[in-house]
Amino acid sequence: MIEIKECSKSFGTLLAVNDVSLDIGEREVFGLIGNNGAGKSTLLRMAAGILKQDKGNVRIDDMEVYDNAAAKEKVFYISDECYFPANFTSGDIAAFYQVHYPKFEIQRFSKLMRQFQLDEKQKVSSFSKGMKKQLMMLLGISAGTKYLLCDETFDGLDPVVRQGVKSLLAAEIMGREFTPVLASHSLRELEDICDHVGLLYKGGILLSRELEDMKFHIHRIQCVLKDQKQEQELKRELDILKMEHQGSLILITARGTRTEIMTHIRGKNPLFCEVLPLSLEEIFISETEVAGYEIQNIFF
Repeated sequence: MIEIKECSKSFGTLLAVNDVSLDIGEREVFGLIGNNGAGKSTLLRMAAGILKQDKGNVRIDDMEVYDNAAAKEKVFYISDECYFPANFTSGDIAAFYQVHYPKFEIQRFSKLMRQFQLDEKQKVSSFSKGMKKQLMMLLGISAGTKYLLCDETFDGLDPVVRQGVKSLLAAEIMGREFTPVLASHSLRELEDICDHVGLLYKGGILLSRELEDMKFHIHRIQCVLKDQKQEQELKRELDILKMEHQGSLILITARGTRTEIMTHIRGKNPLFCEVLPLSLEEIFISETEVAGYEIQNIFF
């Protein structure tokens, strides 16, 4: 488990991470969502032991991670901006990582390179941004670490490769102790793979929830009621996050199970009633609006 407790990090007058507490469980895909400048990269670098927090604690499997070689062996960090030495081929880079990660599987790396149609003998300086992202992901998988921390994971990848990477991560979780942490500014990129999602905003965590729990306990219903009295009754009976009117049609976003919410609404004998699908973005927007944040434009 990765445990981040009351961590803060500043760069001069800029407070990049502000009193963040976060637990990342084992064998789950954790999505760290936030716009550019939210503090995602800084938080990941502290979790990887690259940066030392100004205050708080960062532990991996009960070990302090900063300046701790045993803890760092458990983590592979992929930066948003990948640096590669001049004239190095993919094979050269794999050999470098093999020295630093005892569980690195060089044959596995070669197999994955062929699977993703990348040439081990080609100089990485000639790779596109998307190819470099693929290379780093394959290096991270081959390193055999327990934790893989990825900054802007799918940036630059085409849809086919993106799906291939997601399938690779899912297979890895099924086969061994493995926990990927995927940071992105886009909810759409992560909602079909993550088990748990945390929203980082202006250096702080707004909310951190199990994805299925969020989807199970927030629903949107559109209905037509007979009179306004019934609408007022529903406001008292339901945990309503948002209520909108489009003529006689009422759009209700409420917390609770689908059965609970529909039982109350059907009890009013509505003239019309149906459940509408909610995307992860819409769920997050509803939650953050209730918390007093107007951030609906961040992820678009």
